[in-house]
Amino acid sequence: MPTPPPTGRSPYHRVLLKLSGESLGGEGVAGLNAVEINSIAQEIKLAHASGAQISIVVGGGNFIRGADLAKKVGIDQVTADQMGMLATIINAMALREALQAAGMQSRVMSAVEVKQVAEPYLRLRAVRHLEKGRIVILAGGTGNPLFTTDTCAALRASELQCQAILKGTKVDGIYTADPKKDPKATRYEHVTYTEAMTQNLKVMDMAAFDLCRQQKIPIVVFDYRVPGNIRRAITGEKIGTLVSAGET
Repeated sequence: MPTPPPTGRSPYHRVLLKLSGESLGGEGVAGLNAVEINSIAQEIKLAHASGAQISIVVGGGNFIRGADLAKKVGIDQVTADQMGMLATIINAMALREALQAAGMQSRVMSAVEVKQVAEPYLRLRAVRHLEKGRIVILAGGTGNPLFTTDTCAALRASELQCQAILKGTKVDGIYTADPKKDPKATRYEHVTYTEAMTQNLKVMDMAAFDLCRQQKIPIVVFDYRVPGNIRRAITGEKIGTLVSAGET
């Protein structure tokens, strides 16, 4: 079980940042966008300067979504998910290069063995990288099909004893309804794991929520595109929506 953070929303010592694959691409465009990637790298650099140890799980949806590929093309779900896992490795490599260019030491560790391009994911080695101040980008999902990268984020945060998951989205938190469709939708400052699951709040999948609930890992859902927000989330400023066991 991870070491709990101090009372209140105080700074976190070790976090896992979850980013979608789409965050590395242009709006509505498949593939990679250099401006977006470099912008994220600079924001991570700013956040890392706070002293926190940062691990990252990035999705692969800017290239492939396994579920969509299986449904639309007729590819077996297991194969489609494996293709999606390879897409996360491409994204992780791109993010690593941007971080390196920004002066940050970083490592890609993959649950899918691709020794020529990434280290294999080994928990204790990942912890050692974090302790040395390196950014660790965790690729290849869980290494198994039928699991999302959200579930991977919850699993890796548990294994690495992260004190929080920072879920970067294009919305500034969790709302009562889709704010793009319902002008009366209001943002939650805090919800419990149970409320998130029973209300089917579609920010993370149910398996990820449940694992975070079991391990008591808080989730901060916030808009990563606002300059300085990754750092604000790490240093405990009240941004976005906090998902945790009880009252803050």
